[in-house]
Amino acid sequence: MQTTELFRIALGLAEPWVVSKIEFSESQRQLELWLDFPSGSRFACPECGRDGCGVYDSSPRTWRHLNFFEHKTLLHARQPRVECPDHGVKTVEVPWARSGSGFTLLMEAFILVLVQGGMTAAQAARLIDEHDTRLWRVLQHYVEQARAEADFSKVTAVGVDETSRRRGHNYISVFMDLEEEHSRVLFVTEGKDAGTVRRFKEDLQAHGGKAEQVEEACLDMSAAFIRGLKDQFPNVHLTFDNFHLMQLLGKAVDEVRRQEQRTHPELKRTRYVWLKNEWNHTEEQARIFDELKSSHLATVRATHIKSVLQDAFSFDDVEDAEPFLKRWYFWATHSRIPQIIKAAKTIKEHWDGVLRWFTSRITNGVLEAINGLIQSAKRKARGFRSTSYLITMVYLIAAKLDFKLPPLTLATHTK
Repeated sequence: MQTTELFRIALGLAEPWVVSKIEFSESQRQLELWLDFPSGSRFACPECGRDGCGVYDSSPRTWRHLNFFEHKTLLHARQPRVECPDHGVKTVEVPWARSGSGFTLLMEAFILVLVQGGMTAAQAARLIDEHDTRLWRVLQHYVEQARAEADFSKVTAVGVDETSRRRGHNYISVFMDLEEEHSRVLFVTEGKDAGTVRRFKEDLQAHGGKAEQVEEACLDMSAAFIRGLKDQFPNVHLTFDNFHLMQLLGKAVDEVRRQEQRTHPELKRTRYVWLKNEWNHTEEQARIFDELKSSHLATVRATHIKSVLQDAFSFDDVEDAEPFLKRWYFWATHSRIPQIIKAAKTIKEHWDGVLRWFTSRITNGVLEAINGLIQSAKRKARGFRSTSYLITMVYLIAAKLDFKLPPLTLATHTK
């Protein structure tokens, strides 16, 4: 079997496409393949599918393909235009690449596998020796294409949270389907105001979802999200889950500790002693906690108040939980610890949403786990040059999109 025929089979080329020339440079570590079609070849019209259209002209194109072992591989071909009696002159798409791309379909699939597998776009770009801007174009194309076909018709419970591209700057809001059977990120948008909820509603409806079908939403106590959800989703019930309540109390405890350590140096460098649950302490943290837990420090009392609130979520129904929460509220507001009093009053202002958890049982725990993956991706990438790149990465990580790419198992010459 000739080498050109071997490569034709490896590339999966069908008639009239053939491999006409092969050049290999050991010094440049590069393999180049020229693909062509014989004179007199005919193609189907890309507009109507009419067979037997003659070639009008062609233009040279080059595509980056999967490496042949460690050698960079380029495909060169004349891309034909055909003349259709009904539609005039039209460009024929080549079977190994999508329109407008400088990569083959298999190379694009490889790029997606690398980034979804944990590499940053910059790391993947270095691996394949391309600029990462080219990779971002590929990633954004497939995310947009896959999202266009996403079906949101069964969405009834959503979670929303925000994160930033950089500390304190360029926030994005992430909306997620909380139904266990099809949990996934639904929509990501720049900002963290009420307008983000309106944009989510528009996107939901564009994908077959119905605003009146959304009956549950889990969120933090952001006034903007609360207002937006109430305005845009007429039947929604808001839930403030235990994760967000513990986050609120944890912040209050840390504020107490930072203030108190000025006069009690034994509290310095003990932040996570008070923020962690006891069963998650390291050996050293457990030792410090045991030494201080019987003291009269405000930090210790605040931590105890926080941990007791956590017990409320062990109740099976709201009838048992609400009396417990009322007693806790009285205790917290009479603690004489301003930060704890403030946090307790915040909870009281959102009382219905706190109690709603005992009915809805929905939580943003999955969304917070995804947020952890987002933070990890940000650290790996050392930030993102643009918010649109961060949004693309969130979809890649957690939207469970179907990219409809050829399987890489068909390729026998990846690196």
